[in-house]
Amino acid sequence: MDPCKWARPVVQLSHKEGVLGTNYYSVKRGVDYESSDSHWDLRGTEEFIHIGKSSLGWCFSLHVVPEFGINTYEDWVRMFIDPDRIIISEYNEVIPYTKMINIITARARPDPCTWDAERLDRNYAELGPGNLIRHRIDPENGCVGHGEGSYDYITGEFS
Repeated sequence: MDPCKWARPVVQLSHKEGVLGTNYYSVKRGVDYESSDSHWDLRGTEEFIHIGKSSLGWCFSLHVVPEFGINTYEDWVRMFIDPDRIIISEYNEVIPYTKMINIITARARPDPCTWDAERLDRNYAELGPGNLIRHRIDPENGCVGHGEGSYDYITGEFS
């Protein structure tokens, strides 16, 4: 098997997407989110709440944050439309709430996933909608549920 066989599609996809993975945050208006310190000092506070992570080829990892009353997609949508908050990417790009909704719910890949059962199992994953990979429900490994579309409910810390 040619190990370079997959290099071209990955490069094309990463160029099209911009990056292989991106974290998103809901930030209280007025917070200096462009300061590198705010990402670390305010992370996990009500001023700077982690929404989740978009990873190439996977369902969106939607962060469940019970301490802020965020347990479902609908809870996040209420926060997205709050006029006192903005959405940013980890690259400090301001994201309109309609785009964030699409990032979470309108995910798909053009080609079917080629992972075999062993690779899925090693990654605590299963096949998902739209040719995506999704987290296998396993609270010990962070996935507490699947959304109605292309997102999974995830607890814990994100990288």
